[in-house]
Amino acid sequence: MDDKILVTRSSMPPYEEYTEMIKPLWESAWLTNNGTYHQEFEKQLKEYMKVQNLSLMTNGHMALELAIQAMHLSGEVITTPFTFVSTVHAIVRNGLTPVFCDISMDNYTMDVEKIEELITESTSAIVPVHSFGQVCNIEAIDALAKKYGLKVIYDAAHTFGERYYEKSVASYGDASILSFHATKVFNTIEGGAVIYKEEEYGNLLYGLKNFGIRSEEIIDEIGSNAKLDEFRAAMGICNLLHIEDEIEKRKKVAEHYRMLLQDIDGIKLLKVQAGVKENYAYFPVLFQEEKLGITRDLVYERLKDCNIYARKYFYPSVHKTECYKEKYENCKLPVTEYVSNHILTLPIYADLALEQVSRICKIILDMIK
Repeated sequence: MDDKILVTRSSMPPYEEYTEMIKPLWESAWLTNNGTYHQEFEKQLKEYMKVQNLSLMTNGHMALELAIQAMHLSGEVITTPFTFVSTVHAIVRNGLTPVFCDISMDNYTMDVEKIEELITESTSAIVPVHSFGQVCNIEAIDALAKKYGLKVIYDAAHTFGERYYEKSVASYGDASILSFHATKVFNTIEGGAVIYKEEEYGNLLYGLKNFGIRSEEIIDEIGSNAKLDEFRAAMGICNLLHIEDEIEKRKKVAEHYRMLLQDIDGIKLLKVQAGVKENYAYFPVLFQEEKLGITRDLVYERLKDCNIYARKYFYPSVHKTECYKEKYENCKLPVTEYVSNHILTLPIYADLALEQVSRICKIILDMIK
């Protein structure tokens, strides 16, 4: 039997490159707490993304949780149920109430036509998600935030390396968060970052990720421990050297999928967005069973029988998960529910052979025939 093809595979630098990088850590024994590699990695990320302010975190979830905490929000936060559950957990763990906005069928991000009707006197922020690297309607969200005096924090976990009209996607909003998890286009094994606009906000984040400690004798905030260590910062520095090559390889895989699956009635692929430089983080496919005669789940199981492991991202949608469904049982989100029940992300990573892409597509197309 062929080796497993997983939905993704972590990109790693050459072994010798990384081991050479971490050798000095045995001499310094400075493994965390804003070490040399932490500082250098932060500097390089700012230069790569052309942003002024960035704070590294131990993972993407803590980046979002602390980004929300630092804004001292209250009441309700409008977000999307079509996301990894971490997005909503970060809101709830801050004592806030998530209000779910349905998504657009065009790109599976927040339907901006439905946001305004959800805004109340209790609304303090909007947390949109750039799903699968598809960029939200930034202009419309910004206009609504200004009109109602709301904060905007983008969950940009899927967007590393992406640009929207020559600006980093992560540079929009009052803040944006990134994830450097091992499954992402760019990884530090585990890691994340907050990109933000206001300098004082950065001071708050610095305290919050270090237990609220300001100095040896001053602790002025109820913080957490969300620091990025030197080993993961070193991995980030190494992987950053190769990121453009990695994205280019992913592009070839995505283009091969698109060539083989486009123009099939009942298979919906995401459109290429104007002004967006993509990172090809995911390859989601919507299977419309009413046209195909087969379900997403049948495709998923058939691929698994062939040792190919696609993923049902995002299923169930957050408002249908066990920890939220009772509270949101009357929430009407028809587009979210349809997409969640019909979408499958196919394997994509830099080293996935095009022959394997052809094999995956042949299995799917044979089922349809």
